[in-house]
Amino acid sequence: QVQLVESGGGLVQAGGSLRLSCAASGSIFGIKTMGWYRQAPGKQRELVAAITRTIGTNYADSVKGRFTISRDNAKNTMYLQMNSLKPEDTAVYYCLIATMRDYWGQGTQVTVSS
Repeated sequence: QVQLVESGGGLVQAGGSLRLSCAASGSIFGIKTMGWYRQAPGKQRELVAAITRTIGTNYADSVKGRFTISRDNAKNTMYLQMNSLKPEDTAVYYCLIATMRDYWGQGTQVTVSS
């Protein structure tokens, strides 16, 4: 049984930084995409950053130059380093690992105060 557990969310002032972690347990084969999504109140879930087998790394325009996605295969963990945070980055952040099916984490709240 694959489980993804996120951590690292919290409350931060604008301009601050946070690092989200997504730890995967269980055996995962045939990974197509690893990524981070976010969902703000009243809005649809949107892609923040992803690492895909075919495209490589891509970011939403709104976070380019501020966020960095990375992975540590030895620890089965994916990260999202978020710098220069803005109030509009406030959302619940979810990690995703896509194989033949999608595995989602439970979400972690990020709140950026102005």
